[in-house]
Amino acid sequence: MSNITIAVDAMGGDNAPAEICAGAVKACKEFQDIEIILTGNTEKIKSCLEPHSRIHIQQASEIIDPDEHPANAIRKKKDSSMRVAMEMVKSGDAQGCVSAGSTGAIVSGGVLVVGRLPGIDRPALGVPIPSVEKISFMLDVGATVRCKPENLLQFALMGNIYSHKILGVSNPDIKLLSNGTEEIKGDDTVLGARELILQKKNLNFQGYIEGNDIVRGCADVIVCDGFTGNIALKLGEGIMKALKDLLTEEVSQSLIAKSGMLLLAPVVKKLWSRFNYEKYGGSALLGVKGAVIKAHGRSKSPAVFSAISAARNFINENAAELISNEINISEVK
Repeated sequence: MSNITIAVDAMGGDNAPAEICAGAVKACKEFQDIEIILTGNTEKIKSCLEPHSRIHIQQASEIIDPDEHPANAIRKKKDSSMRVAMEMVKSGDAQGCVSAGSTGAIVSGGVLVVGRLPGIDRPALGVPIPSVEKISFMLDVGATVRCKPENLLQFALMGNIYSHKILGVSNPDIKLLSNGTEEIKGDDTVLGARELILQKKNLNFQGYIEGNDIVRGCADVIVCDGFTGNIALKLGEGIMKALKDLLTEEVSQSLIAKSGMLLLAPVVKKLWSRFNYEKYGGSALLGVKGAVIKAHGRSKSPAVFSAISAARNFINENAAELISNEINISEVK
């Protein structure tokens, strides 16, 4: 019997609503314990939705466009598909929500509509990053641009819980992203955060990590401010796409290369699969009262399915409550 309800913004993202609907159907077929409420234009959703007994539609007449001011859009467009989904989390009609819409609007909605957890100063967007050796969890990647040392400490505490409970790492090692591994490296914020994190004996803090080590899997949790994290994340995505495009271009110009690629095709396909964002569940907005998952703006049905799966895991593990308890305990200590 269903015991988890997830509201999904059916109109957010480049491929809405068709791919959003397809991902929702896939999730309901895979997980018997969830119900999904798709928010958005009812007629458009029905036109591309495969009927399912555990998928429902909640009419929402407005859409938040990516180029709108995030906070203003959330405040003014009260009947937008994104805000309606978040209102359901606030009211308890849903335990979590998923959207492939504007990152800024999702962060604003998480704070203004869903609400911050007690003790959390700033939220953080965390994203699983596939690497050579393992999955690293990096936060923040865009929610809080300017941080104080105390914010980075809270990010470390939240990242530790997510890595342990959601990603299954028994004792996550945590590192601060900096411009060197020596203790003297970093700006005042990073240096201050280092001193605060070192005081938390329950955290497996392992010092600094440099940008070139992110893709090597040298940390389970990577902590940084949202400005730095967003640039690092998009740089990585850009490099992967550029490599794929260059490889395709070079192979197309040589008959020998085409022949060789036929032999290498299974290996190349497996390699791209390891770094495919669609498999890793989107970005979790940590520090708010519920599961708020940001799917990639270009998400197709597999990525939507993964984001819904991440929301389901977040809810099953009571991650928001665990984060709240950890922050409150940390403040007492």
